[in-house]
Amino acid sequence: MKKLILIFAGLLFFSCNDDFLDQVPDDRLTFDETFSQRSTVEKYLANIYSRVPSELDQRDTNSHSGPWLGASDEAEYWVSFHFGNFMDIGDWNADSGETYDQWSNFYGGIRDCSTLIQNIGKCADCSDDRTNQYIAEARVLRAYWYYNLIRIYGPVILMGEKPVPVDADLVALNLRRNSMQECVDYIVSELNIGAEALKTVSFTDDNAGRMSRPFALAIKEKALLLNASPLFNGNTDYSGFVDEEGKQYISQSVDVNRWKLAADASKAFIDEYVPTTYDLFKEYNSDGSYNPYLSTRDVMLKDWNKEMIYARPRGGISYHYDVTPYHSGYPDEVHGAGGLAVTQEMVDAYFTANGRSIDDPASGYQTTGFSNFQAPFDYQQRQTYNQWANREPRFYVGVTYNESLWLNRDFGNIITATWYGGNSGRKVGANDYTPTGYMVRKTMITGNKNNTNRSIPMLRLAEIYLDYVEALNEYDASNPDILIYLNKIRERAGIPQYGDAGLPVPASQSQMRDAIHKERRVELAFENVRYFDVRRWKEAEQKFGGPFHGMDINAVEEVNFYKQIIFEQRVFNQRHYLWPIPQKELNTNTKLIQNPGW
Repeated sequence: MKKLILIFAGLLFFSCNDDFLDQVPDDRLTFDETFSQRSTVEKYLANIYSRVPSELDQRDTNSHSGPWLGASDEAEYWVSFHFGNFMDIGDWNADSGETYDQWSNFYGGIRDCSTLIQNIGKCADCSDDRTNQYIAEARVLRAYWYYNLIRIYGPVILMGEKPVPVDADLVALNLRRNSMQECVDYIVSELNIGAEALKTVSFTDDNAGRMSRPFALAIKEKALLLNASPLFNGNTDYSGFVDEEGKQYISQSVDVNRWKLAADASKAFIDEYVPTTYDLFKEYNSDGSYNPYLSTRDVMLKDWNKEMIYARPRGGISYHYDVTPYHSGYPDEVHGAGGLAVTQEMVDAYFTANGRSIDDPASGYQTTGFSNFQAPFDYQQRQTYNQWANREPRFYVGVTYNESLWLNRDFGNIITATWYGGNSGRKVGANDYTPTGYMVRKTMITGNKNNTNRSIPMLRLAEIYLDYVEALNEYDASNPDILIYLNKIRERAGIPQYGDAGLPVPASQSQMRDAIHKERRVELAFENVRYFDVRRWKEAEQKFGGPFHGMDINAVEEVNFYKQIIFEQRVFNQRHYLWPIPQKELNTNTKLIQNPGW
């Protein structure tokens, strides 16, 4: 009898219920045994869920995480082995391990989902409702795996409804890549079916973290937005990217209606779920006044808050160590590597307190000197470099800078010093220090860094709003919803809205596009969105290549630390827009065509 080995890692999850997570099979089960009863079916499905990336583990690209932060213009990892560091200098190819790991994780998940869908009918004690729910969850998961594949590799192979055996002859099966449009059409169709089937299934409490109707509709919108974007919508750079019969993998003419489809899908989500189910998260002070700093900070920290559409219930979190400063001489609870660094380019992207970009003459931005300034996370004024004073609240949520108060105050008021001789500088940190003088702060808990009892945020309503206004601006630039929903994001961030406080409304479609792109960069900073945004906009050669800057972390005197220097020359070429198909896949299936340039 054919054997099916069920492998369950320690991070398996199905819901927030730890008792369920502990249900791990002791040994191997036969294929028939696996699908014969509900308990083993659930364990099989839990194993599929374990493939959901734990994106707070990117240092080692563990838990199926990707290198998205370090490979974008947002950040730099201090460890040499981080795959994003190889990407930043162009030292990667079709043989690179991460290239295959992403491919194999998602295709493995696709095979597992199809296996469950084909065989759950054998379950003797699964009710019809339970069977239909599990099929719908597997269908949404399978579509989600495909979505992840196309945003990394572009058009891929649609495997069909029946699972392909691991030892199948792929050449004999004649498996070829589908076009991008075919992939998106399939993903949307599967998500529609799954969303309808999950319409009456709860996605809160013990079901939090499972596939749901709102998550399916959100991924549908995002797949349509990806397909509407310049990378895949009339991209003539891929004019020679064809199959053996000359069929284009990527469309060669711009179709504005694709933007409409994405906008309509976003608006449909908003109309169905806002504000009854989801709304922008807000926190208020004890006197009832609005607190934009806590609102934009805690939306990433409070489990299952009203803005969070999907979060991974748990996972390994190396991130806490990566963003906690070294803090020489302090206890382990507040001692880390502080090596996930923010680039100067990202620091400069944040608005000033009056909601303007720092290159706006009316912003009030100062490039030199120091001021007595009280950050929103602090209890008193401190001498602060003027470039970091009077910035918008999201800056203080996102960035730890030199001489700033650390979040955890259980061991006193720790002032993080990132300059060479500081408590988190290169001199005392040995191999643990920030290569730019800044550290990522967003999504870091305020307590003991070793506490991993939390969910991992993956998709929230603010992203849906920003998707909506981006798509709407591309096909109906005069639509008033663009300004309404863009200003909702700015209002929650605690900065002036366009049209208020002397801040003019962007006057043209291109100006509004620029404003939307800037808002996405700041609002969704360090949420694994930027890497994919810049690629789909076809702007990565300019944004991800060239010199990248930070403070002078090697300056012996602190006064010289504040001089900006180039810490790395990065490389992004046209071929990097799509990851290469893994070479071992090409060797196995000769019908596969490699992505251009590889």
